[in-house]
Amino acid sequence: MFAGREKVKRTQRVIQFGEGGFLRGFCDWMLQIVNEQTEWSGSVVVVQPIEQGMCTMLERQDCMYTHVIRGVEGVDAKQIDVISRCVNPYEDYDAYLALAENPDFRFVISNTTESGISYCEGDRPEDRPQKSFPAKVTALLKRRFDLKLPGFVFLPCELIDKNGSTLKQLVLRYAREWNLGAEFEAFVERENVFCNTLVDRINTGFPKGEELNLGYEDKLLNTSEYFHLWVIEGPADKVLEIPFDKTELNVIVTDDMTMYRTRKVRILNGAHTAMIPYALLRGVETVGECMADETMSSFVKSCVYDEIIPTLDLPEQELLSYADSVFERFANPYIRHFCASIALNCVSKFKVRVLPSLLEYIKRRGEMPEKLLFSFARLIEFYKTGTPNDDKDVMDFMKNATVEEILSNQALWGENLSFLTQAIKKYL
Repeated sequence: MFAGREKVKRTQRVIQFGEGGFLRGFCDWMLQIVNEQTEWSGSVVVVQPIEQGMCTMLERQDCMYTHVIRGVEGVDAKQIDVISRCVNPYEDYDAYLALAENPDFRFVISNTTESGISYCEGDRPEDRPQKSFPAKVTALLKRRFDLKLPGFVFLPCELIDKNGSTLKQLVLRYAREWNLGAEFEAFVERENVFCNTLVDRINTGFPKGEELNLGYEDKLLNTSEYFHLWVIEGPADKVLEIPFDKTELNVIVTDDMTMYRTRKVRILNGAHTAMIPYALLRGVETVGECMADETMSSFVKSCVYDEIIPTLDLPEQELLSYADSVFERFANPYIRHFCASIALNCVSKFKVRVLPSLLEYIKRRGEMPEKLLFSFARLIEFYKTGTPNDDKDVMDFMKNATVEEILSNQALWGENLSFLTQAIKKYL
């Protein structure tokens, strides 16, 4: 029992690699709502993905905790009891492999950080456990295959492009290296669905230094903003075995998530990257303070509404609504997002998040996007006179090179941008 509440017993349907704040405040929170609003009645078994994890803490609270959502909309607290139990493969590898024996398991969710979906040379099938997440998955799938049970639907939440496709390719790589046979490889290909996904929610974790007055102790208390979005690229008939569509959750199932990813990268991430060097040069410390600063707020909103949205191909109203929600999130008084932390590797971020909008605007309009050019100029000034946090070679080059040398450096931008020299110089 936790906080005077008896735990509801449900069918174990989801294997979840990861027990950190994001999964508990995103996927598990969603599955709790699915349970409350539909007849799905599913629970999660958490697999601790690294040797040092939080499973012991979860078990001390019967795998229950409180999630609090805070924003301008208000405060909403919900007790989450969707996790049925934890498995630590570093302590009991047999219990981990035994997960493959339960035919009710249908989904595998993961968040093993951006570096989690990666290859680890030296992982072997006889390891207990394997080091990498994909190798652990391969071992689990091999047991599933040997038992002649159906495969899984994978919903990875790691923040890399094509996370599902990448996980699948690594599983197949291990299958070949471990000589698991053509039939097993066919099982991986045919009987399992590896969805690419995009997740979007600012999760602020345990509210250190705050008192939320729950009326009980919760060492796993978790907090987030209201906004949430899960875009899943995969077959609707498989994904919606979890009936997200029977709830009001912001879950989009599509056969092509490219534009949703582009929307997030260009608008949300692009807005961050476009304003951060300018903000730090002005002495503004947080995103919230940027929104309260009339000059900064007007600048970044003009970047998005006037110069970024016109370069995107989703319906205009959808883009405008998303942009509105982004700026509401930026102004959330409960979230202190420091500009200095966003400033890490600003050059490579600018290349991916802002430069495509700048170049597409020129291509479509035949004119220069003045706010994005101003942002580019502030980026250069920040590396010359501010406090950037980047690769040493990048910082040294940006500090000492001329504007034309910077813009013509194809290693930084992927192409020669010297044609922008005069347009940017007027802002320096």
